[in-house]
Amino acid sequence: MTVERILRGVAGFVILASLTLAMTHHKNWLLLTLFVGLNLLQSAFTNWCPLMSILRYFGVKQG
Repeated sequence: MTVERILRGVAGFVILASLTLAMTHHKNWLLLTLFVGLNLLQSAFTNWCPLMSILRYFGVKQG
């Protein structure tokens, strides 16, 4: 798998998990959804995300 595919998978998982937690526990979990969405938006313009740097450090290949 490439950095981009892992990044999209992790982002999707975190969004779904935070939505589930917001529905079952407390609505403040929606702040995590907001954070991931804003991070994806800035990543679209800057092509940088903290997770991308971490994955590259561990040797995951670029797409």
